[in-house]
Parts: sequence; structure tokens; C-alpha cells
Amino acid sequence: MSRRLGACIALIALGSGVLLLAAVSLYRIDAAVSIARVPYGIWLGLVFWIALSLAGSSLAVRMPGGSLVDVSFAPIVAAMSVGGPAVAGLTALIGTTQRRELRGEVPWYGAVANHALIMAPAILGAMVLQEIPGRQLAVVDFLATLGAASIFFFLNYMLAATFLSLRSGKRFSASLRADAGGWVSMLALAPIAWLMAQMYVKAGWWAVLLFALPLYTTRLAYQRFVEVREMFTETVRSLAEAVDKRDTFTSGHSHRVQKIAMDIGKVMKVSDDELEALEWGGLLHDIGKIGVPDSVLLKQERLTRDERAMMNLHPVLGAEIITPVHRLAPELPIIRHHHEWFNGSGYPDRLVADEIPRLARILHVADAFEAMTAARPYRMTPLTPQQALVELRKFGGIQFDPDVVDAFVRTKWVLDMPDPGRPEIRELPLIAQVAGQLAQAVSTPPPALDAGTIPADPSHSRPATA
Repeated sequence: MSRRLGACIALIALGSGVLLLAAVSLYRIDAAVSIARVPYGIWLGLVFWIALSLAGSSLAVRMPGGSLVDVSFAPIVAAMSVGGPAVAGLTALIGTTQRRELRGEVPWYGAVANHALIMAPAILGAMVLQEIPGRQLAVVDFLATLGAASIFFFLNYMLAATFLSLRSGKRFSASLRADAGGWVSMLALAPIAWLMAQMYVKAGWWAVLLFALPLYTTRLAYQRFVEVREMFTETVRSLAEAVDKRDTFTSGHSHRVQKIAMDIGKVMKVSDDELEALEWGGLLHDIGKIGVPDSVLLKQERLTRDERAMMNLHPVLGAEIITPVHRLAPELPIIRHHHEWFNGSGYPDRLVADEIPRLARILHVADAFEAMTAARPYRMTPLTPQQALVELRKFGGIQFDPDVVDAFVRTKWVLDMPDPGRPEIRELPLIAQVAGQLAQAVSTPPPALDAGTIPADPSHSRPATA
């Protein structure tokens, strides 16, 4: 546990304890929480709401981003409405205990954090609710309860994202957005919570049990969301592996490219959405090779001109395959343009410099580095990472974006290796400029050479193998 995480847990736990003490000492428990007109009716009511919250906590679903979502939010808000801050605080403290905590699967500081993250927002929401006048009117009470539930929700959401960010090392914005869909759907339980409170007061505790079905249905919706997300993820990974395994030399290639590209993206501080696009784009960048015949894809000899043209179509084929999948729309530019060259001589669209999508430029560097450091039929002895770095530097500004290569040098893949640095900056004619010069040369006769002058023979560098 890092110091920052430990300090955060200690601060939240201390604040939660102070709030609970204030709730118990400053606010009277509302008699409406009493389950029956008996000497211990208030405590029986408190036990009822705690038990209901425990049942909701036992149905927790782990979301793709790592957070746990359950339906205990509804009974806690209902307890807040019926009993006040003290009842809300105790229900949140005890009623959110999970079986994994009892089995010792969660370290003590994690359990403390989990309870504090829920208890403090619940008490603050209940305190605000307690101060709103005119709650005798149903419409006022309904709106006030929704407002208090929103305070509870958003404070809990922000604190949970902070805790997750410190624990995982992710950016706060990434943690905040990781499971936003599941969290926001939880807020929709606030009206149900108000109805639960009304039924408890007007009909009795047994009427609240009728809400077990809608709460369980909500839990099933969370579970289906996670299952669909996992199925989508596994399908994408299976597609990537199917492409890679057509050739024994490229097995695992897409996964390695994905990791390298994401590391470059983190160094370049791309947005969370762009980082996710690199994640999926890295896996699917070669999906178009499904449409390349084995006679071309697996050929160990030099490709003919027609075969090379067929191979160069795979980014276009990949984009066509992915286009119907609207969820993967951000990945389309990566898949189509990851073989464009910085000087405009790549394929399929011969884009130049900044015309190439930035994420495609990132993936191009990752793809080339992985290819150069792995065995291929045309090069059985792979380059060392240091040699591959030299090639990336050599062709920076020609094949690769120099800024992306600069970012790659700061990743773990070549960390502490000798860096040859950027090559000497030289003006490279772009395709449009060359076309213009050629057109001018056709219409203008060449100047006569002086006696004894020999025109220089331009040198041609072989591009880095990608």
C-alpha cells in the first residue's frame, strides 16, 4: 500500500467516524423507523434496514473497470429517509459488509476504506435531507429524497474513483469513467428507495419486501451488462488471435503491439478514449489479413509485385470488416492508416505527416518495433531492441513520426538503452512537391552541364522492416 493511498484511507476513515459521532449525538432517530410500537421497536427497525442492505450487498457485481456495484444503495437511501442521519450511517456501516470481507479476501485497510467510502456520503446526504423543510408534503419529500440521494451518490462516486485511482495507479479521470454506466444506473434506484420508505411507514415492514423483485432485476441488469462486455472483449481477442495464428511467426503479435502502443500513448498523454482506441486498435490492426490468401500471407520467398499489392490491401479490408461494428468506430482510422508513412509514401491513402491520424502514427511505431524484434520468414534472426531503436531513429521523419519515436524512447521497451537521437534534420520532398517538380521538368529543358561536371548519384536508404 502506497503512502498516498494509506493517507487517503486514514483521512476518509477519520472523517467518517467524526460524521457518525455527530449524527448519533446531534440528530434524533426518527420514530418512524420503529418497526412496531414496542420498547425496542426503533432498534428492530434499524436491524431490518441493515439486513435489507446486507442482502443487497451480497449481490455485488464486479464491473469491467474493477469497481463493485450492488443494490444496497436503495435500502440505505430508504433508511436515510425514514430514520435520519444516524440510521443512514449505521445502515451504511454495517449493511455493506460483504462475504469476501468475512472470508478474509479483503485486507483490513481495504474493508475500512470500502465502508468509509459509503458511510460518509450517506450521513452527509441524510444531514442535508434532515434540514429541508416542508417534507410533510409528499412531493417535497420526494424531491428532497432525490436530492439527498444524489449527494450520497456523487460523493461516493468521487471517493471511490479517487481510491481506485490511488490503488491501481490509473489517472483519476480514467477511474472516474471506468464504470460510469453502471454507477449512473444506480442513481435510478433513488425513486424506488423513496417508495420503499413510504411503504414502510404507511403499510409496514412486510410491504418493503415487495421491492425485492425490482432490486434483483436491477442486479441482473448489471450482470448482463458485464457478461455482454466480457463477451465482446473475448470475441475481439479471439479474432486477433485467429489472425495471428494463421502464421506461426506472428503468434501473439497483436497483443504485443497493443501493449507497446498503449505505453507510447500514456507517455504522450493521450485521452482516456484514445487510450481505449489504441487498446482495441492494437488488437485488431491486422484483422484485414483474414482476406489475404495463405499463398501470399505465408510465402517465405520475396513477394511479387501483384502479391505485394494484395498484401498492402489488408488495412482497407480490415476497415471494411470493422465498419459495421459501431462500437469500434474510433478504431477505424487506426486500422486503415497504420501503414501510412510520415513522408506520404505509405499505403493505402498516401497521407502525409499530420494528415495521418495520431493514433495510427503511434501504432505504426509499435507495429514496426515488434516486427523488427521478432523472427519473420524473410528475417529469421530478429533485431535486438537496441538495433530496432536505431532503425526507428534512422527513419524518423521518413517512415515514422519523430515525435512518436521520441515518446517510444521513454517507454520501458527501450529504457536505459543507448539512444542515437534524432537524425540530422533534412528536407524531404513530399509526393505533391515531387509531382510538381516533375511536371515542371517536363515543360522546362534541363540546364547544360559545365565541362567536367558529373551529376551526383542520389543515395537510397532501405526502409526499416515493419
